[in-house]
Amino acid sequence: MKLIRFGEIGKEKPGVIIGEKRYDVSSIVTDFNESFFEENGLEKLQKALDSNPSLPEVDASVRLGSPVARPSKIICIGLNYIDHCKETNAPIPTEPIIFFKSTTSLCGPDDDLIIPKNSEKTDWEVELAFVVGKKASYVEEAEALDYVAGYALLNDYSERAFQLERGGQWAKGKGSDTFAPLGPFLATKDEVADVDNLKMWLTVNGKKYQDSNTLNLVFKIPYLVHYLSQFMTLLPGDIISTGTPPGVGLGIKPDPVYIKAGDVIELGIEGLGTSKQKAVAYQNIN
Repeated sequence: MKLIRFGEIGKEKPGVIIGEKRYDVSSIVTDFNESFFEENGLEKLQKALDSNPSLPEVDASVRLGSPVARPSKIICIGLNYIDHCKETNAPIPTEPIIFFKSTTSLCGPDDDLIIPKNSEKTDWEVELAFVVGKKASYVEEAEALDYVAGYALLNDYSERAFQLERGGQWAKGKGSDTFAPLGPFLATKDEVADVDNLKMWLTVNGKKYQDSNTLNLVFKIPYLVHYLSQFMTLLPGDIISTGTPPGVGLGIKPDPVYIKAGDVIELGIEGLGTSKQKAVAYQNIN
């Protein structure tokens, strides 16, 4: 299945993509949130869809929100591509680097990117994210994929001055509003033939900056589930973003490139769709 949430901000309803069309499933499930995943919602929804219900079609012009509602956590993995480590002059990690994005940074895949107040170094990061399907604590790596509900495209926006020049706390540069556009959809595991071999890319104003493949991940998803679950309980609906490949603005030589108001950022991952954000200045937001 491909899960979507659609409608106005704060009023999204659950839906699915079947073929190329979107359908409203709010008559079957309340939302794609923690309780949905915890209560075996994916299997129940699939059974309901298999019974061929008559579902309202959702027009393609309707806004898409994040395909997951109100996760308890958004966990990110830093420096998880070898070439990205090199471009940022960082050592290749021997264990995953973990940081959090605020849950208020989550937004729809095509929502505007709001450049934070006083920001001069807002940057982009195309990433493969996965969503936890059931409660996970001290999970063995061999069983880790049993705890994954599906995969999605995420842009891990970062304000580099806040992240690197304000006392060393990465979370400061990661948690601004609109800094985690997710989607367009959440693809269940059966929709993705090989999550370890997906092309990924990102452009700014039509110029390609990131062009890589999930083959190049340092730490793969099963290990990440296992590793994270040694330090915290992962709850159904939690979002884990696996890191970005080379080509971020910070790493451009000789002079870094950062996002300006009016810039258009487009990105995609093979099999997981594309998203598009227009950058707008904070002071222009009512």
